Amino acid sequence: MVKLTVYFGDNLPVLRDLPSASVDLIYIDPPFNTGKVQQRTQISTVQDAEGDRTGFQGKRYRTEKIGTRAYDDTFDDFLGFLEPRLREAYRLLKPDGSLFFHIDYREVHYCKVLLDSIFGRDCFQNEIIWAYDYGARTKKRWPAKHDNILWYSKDPKNFQFHLEEVDRIPYMAPGLVGPEKAARGKTPTDVWWHTIVSPSGAEKTGYPTQKPRGVLERIVKVHSRPGDRLLDFFAGSGSFGESALALGRNCTLIDNNPEALQVMAKRFGEADVAWINWEIEKVKNER
Repeated sequence: MVKLTVYFGDNLPVLRDLPSASVDLIYIDPPFNTGKVQQRTQISTVQDAEGDRTGFQGKRYRTEKIGTRAYDDTFDDFLGFLEPRLREAYRLLKPDGSLFFHIDYREVHYCKVLLDSIFGRDCFQNEIIWAYDYGARTKKRWPAKHDNILWYSKDPKNFQFHLEEVDRIPYMAPGLVGPEKAARGKTPTDVWWHTIVSPSGAEKTGYPTQKPRGVLERIVKVHSRPGDRLLDFFAGSGSFGESALALGRNCTLIDNNPEALQVMAKRFGEADVAWINWEIEKVKNER
């Protein structure tokens, strides 16, 4: 039976207490150091003839605000904050393990130099561009509609990559490849088009930095096997852990934000979760 373990606390001392070479796959989505307060408002929509928005088949819906979550995304020494945690990540990975580091255009170049110094440049395998087309658009420059995901393996030649497990995607020009290939679709490249989590969709938790399971499950399927041990030490809303459990992997999550733990407690419901340094009963009683 697969197991999910959730730690509440500063991730660095928790990481230092975990055994070396014990993790098959690490995904982290750390703060992006945007210099801003990151805020997300969770909404729901209810069908209402006098509603403020139009939906499917022209029906009117009323928007209802559920709540708002926010955090300060500012660091005086961002790389100094990351470095000891990334060195622990390297120690924790098994010989054929991989790290996926999720960041955006503001810091990706600096973070790659740091990761090169820890893993070695020859262990850099891919920069994956997660592209989406949603949200506000500036008129002063090209709107930024992508995140960057850096893939590093612990060994430059020995790593898990199960391409046969990947979801296939449609050809952009199916008429050029013939009906058989068009029906089968193609394997993705290093540019992954995937929508963000819908503000009013069933997957949405209301957590400010929630990432879509479709992106995370692709990483889990291709870069690990059922029964493997996965780790996310900036767990946030727990999307990576939920993806791991759904695909039969064990997973350890770490976060020091009480709101993140509250979201995870509600999200995982009655799943068999080991909560460490977290009063899960208190959260249940507050529902």
